[in-house]
Amino acid sequence: MNTKNRDEKKVEMVERKGIGHPDSIADGISEAVSRALSKEYRKKLGFIAHHNTDEVQIIGGKSSPEFGGGNIEKKIYILLGGRATKEYSGKEIDVDTIAVSAAKRYLDHTIKNLDVDNHIEIESKIGEGSPDLTEMYSRNDKIPLANDTSFGVGYYPYTETENLVKEIEDYLNSDTTKKDMPWIGEDIKVMAYRNKDELNITVAAAFVSSEVESLEDYIDKKNITVSRIKKLVGDLYNGDFDVGLNTADHPENGSVYITVTGTSAEMGDDGSTGRGNRTNGLITPFNPMSLEATSGKNPVAHVGKIYNILSVFIARKIVENIEEVESATVKILSQIGRPVDDPQLLNVEIGEDEYSEDILENVEAICYKWINRIPEVMDKVLEGELKTF
Repeated sequence: MNTKNRDEKKVEMVERKGIGHPDSIADGISEAVSRALSKEYRKKLGFIAHHNTDEVQIIGGKSSPEFGGGNIEKKIYILLGGRATKEYSGKEIDVDTIAVSAAKRYLDHTIKNLDVDNHIEIESKIGEGSPDLTEMYSRNDKIPLANDTSFGVGYYPYTETENLVKEIEDYLNSDTTKKDMPWIGEDIKVMAYRNKDELNITVAAAFVSSEVESLEDYIDKKNITVSRIKKLVGDLYNGDFDVGLNTADHPENGSVYITVTGTSAEMGDDGSTGRGNRTNGLITPFNPMSLEATSGKNPVAHVGKIYNILSVFIARKIVENIEEVESATVKILSQIGRPVDDPQLLNVEIGEDEYSEDILENVEAICYKWINRIPEVMDKVLEGELKTF
């Protein structure tokens, strides 16, 4: 595969699910719980104990949105699943309380119009880890052992279409846009389809019913939103393009996309960890991606998380630090029980058939540098500097 020519593909599809999409909510909660547990483990035990909280399920509620307001008739139910260490050397960790609190904090911070106390029901059913994986996890103090046979894949840079999809969702969910256009909820999905130079963009955005006075007001605000998206795309894209927003609307029948809270989870749309964006924040069927659920997996031994984040990180470092290399694709394969800094395979494609030995040595040096500094990369994840979705 010649990664240098990603933008030269005749056809391309790219998707991004925004932070308020039910699948993204599940990802966000999974990761928030993992971070909270990791910090508690470090505080109480001195290290991050075995856990995986990547099994969050969102069961949509029921609502009756109406122009100028509306009600939540049935709460959104959120089930926190997975495994975690609840006791170590006589020290108990209140996993369920920590998990529920982390989930509530995340929702309160992320979904502006969601009343966490009245719109959400959260239950933690996080169990304890299997004895064999937990024992293997603590077998080596210095070099954690991979708890799965899995692979990670990442590439850099992104295509023009991929960057556009990110820009649109980032713009619509930015603090500035929310102040300027408060009718736009956080549940946004962007799908782009490019055929040669012609780009078709479909955006689904849950409007907040309390910010829309009538059907006419909805149509006016929808037109404003479309014009803003078109301006953003026009500033960044030179080819022909079309933008569709909430294309399932049927205003003649009074059917439009309004919600009480700004997320479709209130109306029966369910979500699960791992069904949304990949580690690069996108869903890219025309470029390599893993189907691994990254959010919520522990950052010490779970290679499904570590290698997917690391592959994107290394690919970017290669392109940014070696002038001659325009693009890179990195694939890393683990083997259960093998040290995480000793992958079974680390494959790098840099888009050309031949490079000088110096360049190849520089690529190899960057790979080994960051393979040997995995804890540093994972600390960036725990601090929110690197995203999992």
